[in-house]
Amino acid sequence: MRDGDGFVEYERLNDRGLINQGWKDSWDGINFAADGRLAEPPIALCEVQAYVYDAYMARAWMAYDAGDAPLARELADRAAQLKARFNEQFWMPDRGYYAIALDGKKRQVDACASNMGHCLWVGLVDDDKAPLIAERLMSPEMFSGWGVRTLATDMGAYNPASYHNGSIWPHDNAVIAAGLMRYGFVEEAQRIATALFDAAAFSEGRLPELFCGFNREQYSEPVPYPTACSPQAWAAASPIQLITSLMRYDAHVSHGGFWMDPQLPASYGDLHITNAPMAGGRVTIDIADSVPRVRGLPDGMVFHQGHRPWLTELVEQAGLRKKG
Repeated sequence: MRDGDGFVEYERLNDRGLINQGWKDSWDGINFAADGRLAEPPIALCEVQAYVYDAYMARAWMAYDAGDAPLARELADRAAQLKARFNEQFWMPDRGYYAIALDGKKRQVDACASNMGHCLWVGLVDDDKAPLIAERLMSPEMFSGWGVRTLATDMGAYNPASYHNGSIWPHDNAVIAAGLMRYGFVEEAQRIATALFDAAAFSEGRLPELFCGFNREQYSEPVPYPTACSPQAWAAASPIQLITSLMRYDAHVSHGGFWMDPQLPASYGDLHITNAPMAGGRVTIDIADSVPRVRGLPDGMVFHQGHRPWLTELVEQAGLRKKG
């Protein structure tokens, strides 16, 4: 928020620092659509605004929980203002997707990139824009058949064998799938998860840090990225995120709640999970035909079939209680 516009942005302090300081931290990772021209700092990334929004909402709910209603309202208001500004200034109605960033002159960096999927994850996307985002992420230019590319094939900087400009990152896809599930795009999330699990079969079940973004119709197996880390922590956590997203699995121990509403593809068959830790105990979960059964719930934990209330819902409910 260097210039007071409410967006979090970055610029390196010396010529030895990273040019880009989001998760796409390669020197050429943030670029314009037509010719791949690099964005000039300070840069406000779309997904960073999503993380800030989520932080505001989380802290607002914590404040309500602690009985500090004035602070909670202030933070919730900040979150609402950020969401409104974001959807006004990052949205490109003629393109039907969000800019990956605003550059130092507040111009929309108009590349079609996977980053906007992170905005779905935390609820920063306006409801009327979500279908367009889902359609764009699953378009032939973005979805390779093995996963969502970091950059669309019709962008100037696209290179399927690059680090951040057309490759496929499992963790990025896991976040996107979670965001699609949040907005009700179940089939799209299932396609992403299935594609990643198919890809893992070609690397002994271990997803690498990333792989190349070539189309599945061109190559019958994912093309490895030569220097990808394997194992890599983000990639190792991705299958768990994918499955729990499709399970709509979430627990809130301090409030005694456990939520699940599975939407697993029929091709996955039945799911059996044993010895899963929860609230000091261990539970067993069986899912058959997307119907869940839970055994061994610790005392004080109640199972709810449905999605755990989002932070936005919790804050809204807490605010209404305080007004009441």
